[in-house]
Amino acid sequence: MPLNVTIADDSTMSRKGVRRALPADWDVVIHEACNGKEALAAVDDGYADVLFLDLTMPEMDGFEVLTYLKNHHKKIVVIVISADIQPKAQELVYQLGAFRFLQKPLQAGELHQVLHEMGLL
Repeated sequence: MPLNVTIADDSTMSRKGVRRALPADWDVVIHEACNGKEALAAVDDGYADVLFLDLTMPEMDGFEVLTYLKNHHKKIVVIVISADIQPKAQELVYQLGAFRFLQKPLQAGELHQVLHEMGLL
């Protein structure tokens, strides 16, 4: 059975970049969200076994999404993909329950390695 994957980023180009970086043979159904509220709706609707999450988005940012997930959906695998590489931001991401932090622009090889390490491939 395929995994449900949601890519949450307000940039269409960034969402396309994540899609292109995903392994071609990974059995997933991909959903997209343009902001944090849409990301949480996807989670609540069961469309996010794995959530690729940007931190800087309108309406609700990635930190707010992570806070909600920590309190309501602890089983969701969250991989943050962000250009915000400040150590404090990364530390907070992990405190809020993200499994990994990957820097933009996303590198397909790095993503494949992380997915393999996490047992998702």
